[in-house]
Amino acid sequence: MKKTFTIYLSFKRLLFYFILAFIPVSCGISKSIHHLPDVSGYSLEIPKVTQINDTTFSYNQNFLTKNKQQLWELYIKGNPLQLGYNNGALTQKLMQEQEEIFFSKIEAFVPSRFKQKLLNGFLKWYGRKMYLNVREDYQTELYGLSQYSSDRYDFIAPRYLRNLYLHGAHDIGHALQDLAMVGCTSLAVWNENTEDGDLLIGRNFDFYVGDDFAKNKLVEFVQPEDGIPYMSVSWPGMIGVVSGMNKKGITVTINAGKSKIPLTAKTPISLVTREILQYAQNIDEAIAIARKRKVFVSESILVGSAEDKNAVIIEVSPKKTGVYKVRNTSKVLCTNHFQSDVYKDDPRNRKQIEESHSVYRYEKLQEHLEKDEKLTPEKMAAILRDRSGLKDKKIGYGNEKALNQLLAHHAVIFSPQKRLAWVSSNPYQLGEFVCYDLNEIFSEKGFQGKDFSKSTLNIARDPFADSGEFKNYEEYRTLTVQFNDALHKKEILTDSFINHYQSLNPDFWKVYYLAGKYYFYRKEYSKAKSELEKAMSKEITTVPDQRDVEKYLKKAIKKLR
Repeated sequence: MKKTFTIYLSFKRLLFYFILAFIPVSCGISKSIHHLPDVSGYSLEIPKVTQINDTTFSYNQNFLTKNKQQLWELYIKGNPLQLGYNNGALTQKLMQEQEEIFFSKIEAFVPSRFKQKLLNGFLKWYGRKMYLNVREDYQTELYGLSQYSSDRYDFIAPRYLRNLYLHGAHDIGHALQDLAMVGCTSLAVWNENTEDGDLLIGRNFDFYVGDDFAKNKLVEFVQPEDGIPYMSVSWPGMIGVVSGMNKKGITVTINAGKSKIPLTAKTPISLVTREILQYAQNIDEAIAIARKRKVFVSESILVGSAEDKNAVIIEVSPKKTGVYKVRNTSKVLCTNHFQSDVYKDDPRNRKQIEESHSVYRYEKLQEHLEKDEKLTPEKMAAILRDRSGLKDKKIGYGNEKALNQLLAHHAVIFSPQKRLAWVSSNPYQLGEFVCYDLNEIFSEKGFQGKDFSKSTLNIARDPFADSGEFKNYEEYRTLTVQFNDALHKKEILTDSFINHYQSLNPDFWKVYYLAGKYYFYRKEYSKAKSELEKAMSKEITTVPDQRDVEKYLKKAIKKLR
């Protein structure tokens, strides 16, 4: 996402909700902030972690290691409480780093102590019903995990409650800012659309909380005492699932949709998908789980199933659930709009279709499938890495209309029938895709603590990652921060700086739009007009963006008369 994932930018909304928070203080807030799950029924052995080397740790058949592609790999087993403790003990340093990255970003966006207090008060009020909508066993696991959290952020909330809030971070940000993790793309193909006829699923998870947050990617292999073993790709401190597959060949990936702002948090979507992985063996069971949980944002859950050799999209929102099943075809495409009959006339979904870049990416997926009739994991990786627009048009690097927006936290490819998964490594989804075989990792012998990956099946690094164009893009990202700061602080930029900045990403509309805004505020209206006209000639991301460019262009023309 170009719009950094955070709930902390709109204080008008925040203040509105916080004012409301004073009204029902006695109606559940006190109970929720002091709530702890009852863990007395679970046996527990406090982990004593052995450090094998700088990047490998173990405890009683639980392991954490870092592979040569710089992905962290975690294997844990046990009852819910033991899972939480094992996870926390092994990943404590990583988890605390991740928490520091997340909350330092909040502090950067919200430097005012007063506003931080408002935010803390809002979180307590908004999350007052979350614990009532999260399974007791997941609360127990979070409690165990939270014992290894830092006490540095206790001013925000106690450790357990803070961990619960963090699992709703995507949902809360989506609800307040409608950021919707805007660029996530996924697809499933089978039969005539794959080389071997097997089900094949690919996804880009375009979640961005800054470069530091994405450094510690974590591939988790979880063997719960109750339910089905599964793998999940996310980050340290996360027990929910955004991309994953279980031993039975059920896969889940999430894509956000257009959402109404709810008045209270309920079940985080990542815990709904975790439940599907842990307890569903087929599509019908996955749908039944999704229907019984109360979510508080709109989300598409693409579910693939080895047993059914099929895939569907479960579309959930606070008030209704739809299921999109294809007929007479062997492919399912998912971007950020709903497709089921339930949402056919939904006004928010219609607006998303008309104004966002979701349909553009959907059409790009269709274009790929027309070219590549029979996909393989390698061809799927090429689709997920595609930086071009429709008909291979150059639309600039980082354009949200591209399948690859060059900011993904991760990309994953699943082969459910073979129980194989490929996970991308940095940078973005350009690094080597590491292959994992769930049949081996979750074999009856149990994991032996050797290599997790099946390296002979890895997919090679994208050559673009080592190109001059990629280096230019990375410099463009750095200079964009400087450019925006200069606009905000009304600082002077040289023409040579602006020309160099534009040369780094010449096909992207935004480099001309920012220059146009800069010149407009400097009252250099002729230059502003020229730059904004260049922006209009490029592939602008959304209808609101297009309107914004047009607005400045009209103002510049008016000033020149």
